[in-house]
Amino acid sequence: MMRDALFGGVNAAVLTPMHADLSVDLDRMAAHCRWLLANGCNGLGILGTTGEANSLGVSERIAVMEGLIGRGIPARVLLPGTGTTAITDTVLLTRRAAELGCRGALLLPPFFYKSPSEDGLFAYFSEVANRVGGDIRLFLYHFPAQSAVPVTVPLLERLLPAFPGVFKGVKDSSGDFANTAAYVRNFAQDGFEVYCGDDGALQALLREGGAGCITAASNVGSAVSAVVYANWDNAIGAEAQVTLAAIRKAVTSAPLIPGLKSLIARNTGDAAWQRLRPPHLALSAEAEARLFAAFDACGLTLAAT
Repeated sequence: MMRDALFGGVNAAVLTPMHADLSVDLDRMAAHCRWLLANGCNGLGILGTTGEANSLGVSERIAVMEGLIGRGIPARVLLPGTGTTAITDTVLLTRRAAELGCRGALLLPPFFYKSPSEDGLFAYFSEVANRVGGDIRLFLYHFPAQSAVPVTVPLLERLLPAFPGVFKGVKDSSGDFANTAAYVRNFAQDGFEVYCGDDGALQALLREGGAGCITAASNVGSAVSAVVYANWDNAIGAEAQVTLAAIRKAVTSAPLIPGLKSLIARNTGDAAWQRLRPPHLALSAEAEARLFAAFDACGLTLAAT
């Protein structure tokens, strides 16, 4: 396991609650962040895929960062998603994260134009790094199933020496552990932090020398993830990993974001958590019942909010 990583440990890919008019509900979000930090999370990946970030405008994303910090969430635990298709928007968001005291930002590749060349991606990330400056570490987001633009080992082999210490890590949401392990084997010895987006791979990644996880299921399973992290090299961790994998399987048995919001709504007794921005839609009663049954079969009882 990598020691002393900036975001080492368990990071939730935090959900974004909405008001009835579909504006962001910062009070509910801050309360959820506090619950996560009290229930196993070391850090908070806000404004990511699970947080519906690509359904939010630039000004809304800034308001989320400012609003959480203004409500007492420490900037140092926040890893905001700031990657967009436009260099200028990515730079604006990343600079604001740095100004607010965030230690890192998670960058999707420019995902609209498909099959960009490695030279094109290198040029994009180089522009971002040069314009942002050195006050914040940049983490890359490999999620080819959604972005269709991979972050490859050859690309990192170019970026890391070109910008020493700037590109600090990667979140791998590919579900391909061989790819995750390749990041570790090629770059971890130089302090490059590798995080999995698949809860089922957490213990294996820690044994490989990775830094931790940034996952959607941590919104409900962070306490179990914390046991795995603390016991990555022993039988306690192995047993907790079985439960964690079951939690992951349960929450991905339904559409992920609506399903997680339904679980939080049930745990808090607060139906407002079920609000989503289209095109996401709330689960049907039947789908919700199936999800709850699958989740409850994992044997996890969520702590009171």
